[in-house]
Amino acid sequence: MNNKKLTLKIAITGCFTALGVVIAPLFHFLFLGTKAFPGQHFINVLTGVIIGPFWGSLTAILIGIIRNLLGLGTIFAFPGGIPGALIVGLAYKITKKLKRRHLRYIAAFFEPLGTVVIGATISLFVIAPIIGWRPLLSLVEASGWLPALLTLWFGWSISSITGCIAGYFILLILDKSGVLTRLRLEEEWDC
Repeated sequence: MNNKKLTLKIAITGCFTALGVVIAPLFHFLFLGTKAFPGQHFINVLTGVIIGPFWGSLTAILIGIIRNLLGLGTIFAFPGGIPGALIVGLAYKITKKLKRRHLRYIAAFFEPLGTVVIGATISLFVIAPIIGWRPLLSLVEASGWLPALLTLWFGWSISSITGCIAGYFILLILDKSGVLTRLRLEEEWDC
């Protein structure tokens, strides 16, 4: 990757990180002791498509770190954000070849697969027991692992689906306006 593309990816990563931190306190809700941020999933969709899976995941990490340092997030920002951007970016590697732009950006709807199925599952089975997160562990004790997992999936899917729908429509707008073509970053995702 040449220096110009690398510099542009770093700048875009910084911009999306800032946007993710700024919108975090505006759109969130509490769910079983976790903070659900549809804005994070919106950012995951945009970064996964525009700068790719690696840089999109890095953006999710940076947003999670800053949100936690500011007291706006929880440890669940990491398993809730990173897999979503990664899956969108990987899905876009396949869907970007489609001619119709409405289908090309369908990769946005893979974000819940990363966030809900992978991220929430890791949160329940790995993170919550390690850190002793009482809200989730109490749910497991009261109802068992499977009902607790399905409950967590439900709550996280509300956040994830809302964000990925918004991201999809913004991608369509950016594509129609020519912004994505001018960036030309989706063609080269190498680190």
